[in-house]
Amino acid sequence: MQKQEILEMIKDAMRAKDKVRLSILRQVNEEFKKIEVDERREVTEADVTACVKKLIKVTSETLEFSKKAATDDERSESLARQVQILEDLLPHQLAGDELAGLIDSILAEGGYSSKKDMGKVMKELGEKTGGNFDKPEAAKILGTKLV
Repeated sequence: MQKQEILEMIKDAMRAKDKVRLSILRQVNEEFKKIEVDERREVTEADVTACVKKLIKVTSETLEFSKKAATDDERSESLARQVQILEDLLPHQLAGDELAGLIDSILAEGGYSSKKDMGKVMKELGEKTGGNFDKPEAAKILGTKLV
């Protein structure tokens, strides 16, 4: 996803008067501006993905605390919606059978069989997917396949 696409989404949210969507998209845009000002460079696709993942983590943590406090259900719903909007911005994440198939092919190509090779397999998996895979699930699958 490109920065320009996010800016278009902000305009669409403004037109639709969707305050929750507009709020979270503006936060993403603020992260882009920080990169542009602090590092004096254009935002790349990798930066977009990193910013979105960072905001997902922060918003998810806030949602957890909001649920534990159980004082404002409306805020919790808003935060849950924001997390969902952010997750929709990320590229498709490999999981389930797709992930297991890719792991099998990496194990076959590299000849990996021991638990010591787990880091190498995870690194290769990250390179092939651009980091867009369910890491805990991948570790679980690898744990069953490596001895």
